[in-house]
Amino acid sequence: MELLDKIFASSSHYAWEGLLFLLIGGGLYLIFKIRFLPFRYLVHAIAILRGRYDNESDAGEISHFQALTTALSATVGMGNIAGVAVAIAIGGPGAVFWMWVSAVIGMSTKFFTATLAILFRGKDSNGELQGGPMYFITEGLGRKWKPLAVFFSVAGLVGALPVFNVNQLTQAINDILLKPAGLYSGFNSNIAVGVVLATLTAIVILGGLSRISKTASRMVPAMVILYFVLVLFILGVHIDVVPKYLALIFTDAFSASFFEGDTFLGGIVGGLIVLGIRRGAFSNEAGIGTAPMAHGAAKTNEPIREGLVAMLGPAIDTLIICTLTALAILVTGVWQSTEANGVSLTANAFMEAIPVYGKYALLLCIAVFSISSLFSYSYYGTKCMSFLFGAKYKNYYNYIYIASILMGATTSLSLMINLIDTFFAFMAIPTMTATILLAPRVVKEAKLYFAKLKKT
Repeated sequence: MELLDKIFASSSHYAWEGLLFLLIGGGLYLIFKIRFLPFRYLVHAIAILRGRYDNESDAGEISHFQALTTALSATVGMGNIAGVAVAIAIGGPGAVFWMWVSAVIGMSTKFFTATLAILFRGKDSNGELQGGPMYFITEGLGRKWKPLAVFFSVAGLVGALPVFNVNQLTQAINDILLKPAGLYSGFNSNIAVGVVLATLTAIVILGGLSRISKTASRMVPAMVILYFVLVLFILGVHIDVVPKYLALIFTDAFSASFFEGDTFLGGIVGGLIVLGIRRGAFSNEAGIGTAPMAHGAAKTNEPIREGLVAMLGPAIDTLIICTLTALAILVTGVWQSTEANGVSLTANAFMEAIPVYGKYALLLCIAVFSISSLFSYSYYGTKCMSFLFGAKYKNYYNYIYIASILMGATTSLSLMINLIDTFFAFMAIPTMTATILLAPRVVKEAKLYFAKLKKT
């Protein structure tokens, strides 16, 4: 396990250094290519999300709202609670600024990738309509680009495994429930938690996308609201230092005074930028290619509409939820007063501000966020399996997926985060390459759609 950890840590480090230019450079190219056009239609995006333009006769499986909540159920999870804590533990407050940069650029990237997921939907071996990077690569760029689609799908089989979420949920259950009650027994406790999670996940994911999207659309909004209220309470308790830490996020982004990670391009600020972008991408998955698989199933014949809905994802996920987590950790001071990392650091912040009930309320949010993520990622993996081996074999992935839950529950945080980081990077390379090459088609489609919108 230690050898694997070192291998994946090294792979992740080098992959993300190179990918930084593709994600940020490519994302900036997309923003300027479309001249910030989608950002001017945020109100329209919300109207689409609320169902104003839904049409049951359109192609697809699920509504715009269900597509977004399915995508968010994957992204609103441990990346927001544990991932932010990891970023601050290594990089300090400045890491949050670069997560914001990742989110703003990611909004444009999500607009393009989700639009492409509808614009170039393909058919699987059963003749059913599908969307996602593997399909917009083959349908949009042509069959000669299929090796790139295969590379994405192979990486997706591993990248979609829920090991990080399970690892951190297990850690939270141990720290908040089992250890204080004197019930923790090491590996046996971890495997017991893993078995329970595997059972819950099996019940939902074996029911298919319809059950996943319906479950997610009920669970995610309620937990986002609860989490929002809890963190606002923490900020209210420490309102006197909130302005100080908001300012520190900006100043430390360029001084990297608290950074303890690897340098990049010879400097600690470069290292901090890589850390923030990596954790931001882990949180909102813009450019990685997972969310377009959910958005590609939306019931719509207007690609731009789904692009606008998808664009809201990074704003909700990183600009709102990750910022709340970061401020809770910063204002309570636990990022400097404890050696905790990951979800334990966030739990310390909640216990500091809400002594008796805070950790249990956080555990409830963590459980829902993590379990909803478990449901959604299985869908992504089955899509990759279907593309590679045929639709009749896609459900076999679910059994691999369920078994991986036990691995996530019983291995180290370091190994799990390095494993997923590495394969997220591998997924982003074909996704961003195809998106940049197909960007002119999206720009053309957007101009036609917005011109038509002005006339109505």
